[in-house]
Amino acid sequence: MPEGQEHESKLAARAAVRMALSLGHEEERQIKAELAAQGIAAAAVDCGGEFLLMVHKTIERAVVAAKREGVIRETHADEGAVAGAAHEALTQVGAKAQGLNVGGKVGIARSGEHLVVAVFFELGLLHLDDIVLGLAHRALAGRPAAVTGAAKPAAGTVRGGV
Repeated sequence: MPEGQEHESKLAARAAVRMALSLGHEEERQIKAELAAQGIAAAAVDCGGEFLLMVHKTIERAVVAAKREGVIRETHADEGAVAGAAHEALTQVGAKAQGLNVGGKVGIARSGEHLVVAVFFELGLLHLDDIVLGLAHRALAGRPAAVTGAAKPAAGTVRGGV
């Protein structure tokens, strides 16, 4: 691959992490606009609570946010891909977060057929805070709903950095 070009899976991963690390709704909007200009659909959702009790709700929120922002279509396959990737990302951080309160954000991004979910949480235990980051990828047919009208790169090219 020529220098300066990245695979769409890496672009989606970087975009999802940027969304998960965003500090507020205004920054989310700015990042989302930058990504949309590159043909990447993105969404983010805040979440938190006692880790084991909030897993189910976090997965639901990720699916709802992805549909609302046009990252996925309202199909069983698309919704299942987001739910599966969110569950996998949460599982990656589960050993460290189990039994603790967490607060943070889920970032979802899609570049072409590549969907990535990133979770970024602060873990609270008295004043001994820690952080965790989980990331999971799924492949989906088609393009995200939010960018179907966006210009596609010429065949055989890969978009630059995020």
